Amino acid sequence: MEKENIAVGLDIGTTKIVAMIGKKNEYGKLEILGVGKSKSLGVARGVVNNITQTIQSIQQAIHEAENNSGYKIKDVVVGIAGQHIRSIQHTDYISRHNPEEVIGGDDIQLLIDQVNKLAMLPGEEIIHVLPQEFKIDGQSEIKEPIGMYGGRLESSFHVVVGQASSIRNVGRCIQSSGIELSGLTLEPLASADAVLSQEEKEAGVALIDIGGGTTDLAIFKDGIIRHTAVIPFGGNVITDDIKEGCSIIEKQAELLKVKFGSAWPGENKDNEIVSIPGLRGREPKEISLKNLSKIIHARVVEIVDQVFTEVKAYGHEDPRKKLIAGIVLTGGGAQLKHIKQLVEYITGMDTRIGYPNEHLAGNSDEEISSPLYATAVGLVMKSIENNSQSAIRLDAVVEPKVVAYRAPVIQSPVYEIPEKVEEEEEQNSNEKHNSTVNRIQRNFFDRYVDKIKDFLDNAE
Repeated sequence: MEKENIAVGLDIGTTKIVAMIGKKNEYGKLEILGVGKSKSLGVARGVVNNITQTIQSIQQAIHEAENNSGYKIKDVVVGIAGQHIRSIQHTDYISRHNPEEVIGGDDIQLLIDQVNKLAMLPGEEIIHVLPQEFKIDGQSEIKEPIGMYGGRLESSFHVVVGQASSIRNVGRCIQSSGIELSGLTLEPLASADAVLSQEEKEAGVALIDIGGGTTDLAIFKDGIIRHTAVIPFGGNVITDDIKEGCSIIEKQAELLKVKFGSAWPGENKDNEIVSIPGLRGREPKEISLKNLSKIIHARVVEIVDQVFTEVKAYGHEDPRKKLIAGIVLTGGGAQLKHIKQLVEYITGMDTRIGYPNEHLAGNSDEEISSPLYATAVGLVMKSIENNSQSAIRLDAVVEPKVVAYRAPVIQSPVYEIPEKVEEEEEQNSNEKHNSTVNRIQRNFFDRYVDKIKDFLDNAE
């Protein structure tokens, strides 16, 4: 019987932490086995600011996912985001010693390694290197250089950079929760896998993932990632504005936003009013829905303007001509009423809401098809690409062990990284149709994850 590959994704967000367990069914669709969700208490704008609280939130989400699925989680693919993420464009080349030999994976790896040596600002590290288009001896627009002849191999790269300390803090939280870190993925790329079609990526599309603490942007054209950005604003600032503008507590502000909020003030009549219970016997507070929508509208316009500035930086003055497929909105913020119409009005670009249901099996829970879970679904898809056994059945676990967090000393487990060289070589020979970009991307991330593990294992 063939071993079933169980994949696990962990979305560490500002408002929620989601652990999702899934596998591919016989039709190639993603079957979700279990989901765990907890309130994120130790994360602000995508960055861990309280290790203890974050570990507790992760353990709660993991425990819930395990109970729902009947599987014990061993390792996870984690999404990386936050205001510390930035991206740069870089072009580099190598001169080959023997132009009479065909270009192979080693040549491309040499080029990638050269880019990894770029000097960054203090405290920053390269976390993602994405080859875009190759050029061989002056011949441009080559997507697959392997098997071709040439002396000078050149490529443009999309390089994602982040604060090393922030990424290591995430790794520390994962390890202290009693699970392993098997992979890192930029969150907008995970969301893109979940909600974008290949046709949209070819035509040109901007994915806007509106989370609680940050808004992530990923732009694709000709099937290649062209630009990424993280805007340090999300749904939480809208809630804060409602709290201040209506003089109510945060919990009430969040409920108002979700149930009655709209990004388009013209949709509400002047006499539409909602009554909020008063605190400790005080009189109820009446709030006009039109005023509520005006508060939300002002903040959403600010967020969309900042994102559109990034889109215009890529597409120059008229991104509509470059990005034919327009804009796809996803994340929890995409559930705000009339946000699609507002984005279309501001940008003049076709807009749709991105749901991850295209890749999900037909019997999936309707809640999982929400834009809220787009990143988590994308992370599970990334985990499936690794072909790892990230979870095992609870009845197969001999000695279940609960790992508790003990402050102030955090003991790091010792990791033994399995050698999969022979297996990978066999897979590569059987799957020659895999693109160079995907292979190199996985190779680089494996090495980066290893580097984080080494750092955590050697930390005092």
